Amino acid sequence: MFRFASSYFFLLLGVIPAAIFYRNRRQMSPAMSVSGLSAVRNLWPSPFLIIQRMLPILKYAALCLMILAMARPQSGTRKENVLTEGVNILLAVDLSESMAALDFRREGKIVNRLEAVKGVIQEFVAKRNGDRIGMVVFGSEAYTQLPLTRDYNSIVSILDRLKIGAAGPSTAIGDAIGISLKRIEDIESKSNIIILLTDGESNAGELSPDNATDIAVHKKVKIYTIGVGTRGEAPFLINHPIFGERYVRQRVTIDEKSLKTIAEKTGGLYFRAENIEGLQQIYDTIDKLEKTEVKVEIFAEYNELYSYFLIPAFVIIGLWIILSNTRFLRVP
Repeated sequence: MFRFASSYFFLLLGVIPAAIFYRNRRQMSPAMSVSGLSAVRNLWPSPFLIIQRMLPILKYAALCLMILAMARPQSGTRKENVLTEGVNILLAVDLSESMAALDFRREGKIVNRLEAVKGVIQEFVAKRNGDRIGMVVFGSEAYTQLPLTRDYNSIVSILDRLKIGAAGPSTAIGDAIGISLKRIEDIESKSNIIILLTDGESNAGELSPDNATDIAVHKKVKIYTIGVGTRGEAPFLINHPIFGERYVRQRVTIDEKSLKTIAEKTGGLYFRAENIEGLQQIYDTIDKLEKTEVKVEIFAEYNELYSYFLIPAFVIIGLWIILSNTRFLRVP
């Protein structure tokens, strides 16, 4: 980070054009005849004459460097310390095989549910400031993908690498809530929320959704639940051993009743997202509901750089004094 601490000294730069104008007026020679001008116009100036003509440039260059030094150039680093705890947010993302349903459109292209979710979550993360965000993924099993962190770039990077089926083909909603609660315990905060996104029914795992919800209520953790996907049948791209890749329609059901119960018991909300726009509105709503006032302490450390301008100025002015008082001494 670079700055001039006393930039008002730049007003002195206006003196230089005035000095040049005044000098040129003083050195104006009397009018010469046209014949006299034509006689000297074709003469090639000697090296000494060129140096003599450059002497004023040295003087004005030194003056400019001195003014820059007086303006106090500085370089430093700007640092920010977040003073408040913010919100602990756990993103629980379903990676079961049903997330491969191709019932979403993004920028005019058909995408599966997971790809649609990735883009919206990235936008949600970008809006947060000072919050710790972690990620749990689940399918047949649930596990921590990223512990609570303020490194939002890492969150986006890991989100890009999520693959459908990486946690198994089924849906363990209870285990996803349980693992999320464990991660929230890692760092204390006045506000803790889980955003659970799924497109199916809980049909796997060791912990039931009801028991997991009771634990969340006891720990005062709010859970927002999102059911993602169109109603009824959805298209899937399958690789048939004989016919190759082809689209088939399969029925996918969401246990909305269970998701509503989880949200209501914990003080959260249930949402249904059937398209990208709806999904974006959901995350925008959560973003507005879960805001904390983040106080930031900003400080900077600067190094003075005036010597890099002042020393060359002294060298140039010294050279000008030597030349103008020796070989190029002018006698009135």
